[in-house]
Amino acid sequence: MSAQANQGQKKSQEKPDYLYRSGVGIMLINARKEIFVGKRIDNNSDAWQMPQGGLDVGESEDAAMFRELKEETGIDETNIKVLKKSHGHHYYNLPYKLQKKFWGGKYLGQKQRWYLAEFIGDEAAINIATEHPEFSDWKWIAGNEIIGAIVGFKRELYEDVLGEFVGFL
Repeated sequence: MSAQANQGQKKSQEKPDYLYRSGVGIMLINARKEIFVGKRIDNNSDAWQMPQGGLDVGESEDAAMFRELKEETGIDETNIKVLKKSHGHHYYNLPYKLQKKFWGGKYLGQKQRWYLAEFIGDEAAINIATEHPEFSDWKWIAGNEIIGAIVGFKRELYEDVLGEFVGFL
């Protein structure tokens, strides 16, 4: 197992998996190897994140990845090429004050399978004004800038994901 995969899996060794909501994350890159990030609509700070979300009951991780990408960005599967899936799950903990606010207080955070996908469509296909918008803005960002642009509690997870997909960036 690689050092990155091992790092990304260490949370499961600390706490049981049932304390983490199952989900997916998508590192979407363009032809210039820049990464898509969206600014959360429910956050007044200047925090950005890659598309991500939870699995619906009975849904596969692959199906959730395509659904979440479409729901958050308007991008459908004809506009992307999946390059790689993470070897294992990556974990993050919500700050304590947020644990009670999200998901009925049932989870400490999320365990996510991450996907690296290349955007092969026209940028006109990107539409964050979806039925239930999650982002107020979006942009492409260099890999070396992403850690400084996201909320603190997801930084370790993003470092692990960047490490796992570094050969494609």
